[in-house]
Amino acid sequence: MIVRQLSETTVNRIAAGEVIERPASVVKELVENALDAGATRIEVVTAGGGKTLVRVVDDGFGMSAADLALAVQRHCTSKLAEDDLFRIESLGFRGEALPSIGAVSRMTIATRRAEDAHGSEIGLDGGLVCEVRPSGLTRGTRVEVRDLFFATPARLKFLKSDRAETAAITEVVKRLALARPDVRFSLSGSDRSALDWPATRGDDVLAARAAAIVGDDFVANALPVAAEREGVRLAGLIGLPTFHRAASTQQYLTVNGRPVRDKMLFGAIRGAYADVMSSDRHAVVVLDVELDPHEVDVNVHPTKADVRFRDSGLVRGLVVGALRQALASAGHRATSTGGAATLAALRTGGATTWDRPRTSGWTPPSGPLWRAADRPAAPFDWRQDAGRPVGPDLAAPGAIAGSVLAEGPASPFDALTSPSADARAHETPLDEAAEARPLGAARAQVHANYIVAQTRDGLVIVDAHAAHERLTYEKLKAQMAATGVSRQLLLIPEIVELPEEDVARLLARAEELEGVGLVIESFGGGAVAVRETPAILKNGDIAGLVRDVADDLAEWDASNRVGERIDEILATMACHGSVRTGRRLRPQEMDALLREMEATPNSGQCNHGRPTWVELKLSDIERLFGRK
Repeated sequence: MIVRQLSETTVNRIAAGEVIERPASVVKELVENALDAGATRIEVVTAGGGKTLVRVVDDGFGMSAADLALAVQRHCTSKLAEDDLFRIESLGFRGEALPSIGAVSRMTIATRRAEDAHGSEIGLDGGLVCEVRPSGLTRGTRVEVRDLFFATPARLKFLKSDRAETAAITEVVKRLALARPDVRFSLSGSDRSALDWPATRGDDVLAARAAAIVGDDFVANALPVAAEREGVRLAGLIGLPTFHRAASTQQYLTVNGRPVRDKMLFGAIRGAYADVMSSDRHAVVVLDVELDPHEVDVNVHPTKADVRFRDSGLVRGLVVGALRQALASAGHRATSTGGAATLAALRTGGATTWDRPRTSGWTPPSGPLWRAADRPAAPFDWRQDAGRPVGPDLAAPGAIAGSVLAEGPASPFDALTSPSADARAHETPLDEAAEARPLGAARAQVHANYIVAQTRDGLVIVDAHAAHERLTYEKLKAQMAATGVSRQLLLIPEIVELPEEDVARLLARAEELEGVGLVIESFGGGAVAVRETPAILKNGDIAGLVRDVADDLAEWDASNRVGERIDEILATMACHGSVRTGRRLRPQEMDALLREMEATPNSGQCNHGRPTWVELKLSDIERLFGRK
C-alpha cells in the first residue's frame, strides 16, 4: 500500500465532516465567532433550513485584509495567547470553522474595522480561495454561506427536512442568546417566523431573556440559584418541581458562557430533583457554571458541546447541593400554572399534564436492587422491619407523621388524632388571619380527601393524602439525618466480584459509602467484601446495589445509589403512615395540615412529583362562569 499525502481540499472536507454536521453547526460556529469579536448585535438569516442560505451579520471588531486572508486558512486563530490550550477564554479557538465551512459550500466573508477606510471581502467555493478585494461595509463582519454541502452531496442527502433543520438552528441561537443576554439576537428568513431578542440591562437580565426564550410561565415558576464552592460558581434559574417537561430539551446549561450538553451536569440536575419529581419527567433550568479555565477542558470534542472538569465531583456536588437548597427554600410553593391547568381540565373534561396512575398496596423499587426471589410473598410491612426509624408505631390508632420523630415537639396537626364524623368546616366562623395565609382557611372537605380552603383572592384545593405523605416523608428524612443511618452487620460477608478498576473506585470511596451505611473491604484483586449494610435495606440485593454504585462511579465519578434506595423505602413508609383517603377531617385538623404545609420544605409536591395543591384565583373562577 502506497502512502500519499491528501490534498488540501480533501483535508478541509474531512475536517468539515467533524465540525459541520448540519446547517445548525454553521450557525453555531459563525455566531460564536461574532460573540468572540465583541458583537453587541447579531443578525441571523436562513433559507431552506440553512441548506440554501445562512447569513450572519455582526457589529464586532472586524478584521483587516491581511487577517481576513489568514482567517480562511486552517489552524489560524486570534483566540489563543501563546498556544495555551489550558486557558481557553473564548468560544472558538481551533481555527477550523471558516475553512471547514468554505470547503463544503460557497461562502463569502466581508469585514471592516472601525479604523479602516473601507472593508475587505473574500470568497471560498468548495475550498477554492479567491483573492481578497475591497468591499463597502460598516464596522463588523458579514458571513454568507450558500449551497451548503454542494461539494459533499453524500452529507446533503442525510440532512432532515427544511422544517427540522430550521428548528435545530433556532435551538442553537436560543442557547447562545441565553448565554449572552447582553447581546441582541435576531433570527429571520424565508423559512421561519422572525424572532428578535433585544439586549437586556439591569439586575434581572437573565430573567428577562429567559422570559423571552423559555417563556413567562417558566420565570413565574422559577427559583434563583447562586452558590460558590472552592472557586466554582453556579448561577441561574431552576423551575419548581411541578413545572416539568417530558424531555431534557429545556435544560439550558453553560460553562464559562459556553452552551454545553454535558451528561455529568444533566445527571447532577436529575439527582437534585430525584426526591421531588417523577423519574420520567425533566426539570426546566437555565444555569451557568463559572470556574477557572484551567479547571475545565473544552477541547474534548470538535463541536465543543462536551466538557471535562478536572474535579467533576466538586462541580456535581455544588450543583446538587445548590439546587436542593433552592428547592427546599421554596417550601409549600407549587406552580402558578396549576390553576390554569385545573380550569382547562374542567372545561374539557381531560386530565392535567401531571396525572399519573395511582397504585394501591406496595410495589417493590425497580432496578437490580430487588430480585424476584427476594420479594416478600406478602405485601411489605415496614412496621415489622428492624431497620425502620425508631419511635411509636405508626399503625397505632390515631398515630400520624409527627410521632415517628425520635424527639422534638409534635406539630399542631399531630395532636388532632381522634376520628372525625364529618367535615362541616363551613359552620365554623371564618378565621380572617388564616384566610390571609398562603394556603388560606379550610372551609370544606369533599370526596373524603380534598380540602377546599378560602384565600382573600381565590380558593385552594389540597390533596390531603398526598400533602400529608410529603410531610411524613420529610420528617422521616429529618430523623434519618439527625440520627444517622443505622447499619446491620452481616453474619457472613457478601463477596461481590468486580473488574479491578471498579474495585479500585469503590475502595477509593469506601469512607463515603460507610457514611450511608455500606461498609466494604478489599477481597483480593477482583472482589470486595460487604461487611455491613444499611439496616433498612437488609432484604435487598446488596450485590446488585454494589455493582450499580460501581457503574455510577465509572460514569459520573459520583454515586447516590444507596441514598436513593433508602429514600424509596422511606417514601413507602410515609405513604403507609399518612392520612388515608376516605378519612373525614375536622376543621381544626384541616387548618393544622395547611399550616404545616406552609412550614415544610418541598410540600408543594408529593413523593411522586404531583402537586399537592392548586390555587384558583377568583378572577379565573368568574371567567369560568362568564362573569368577566
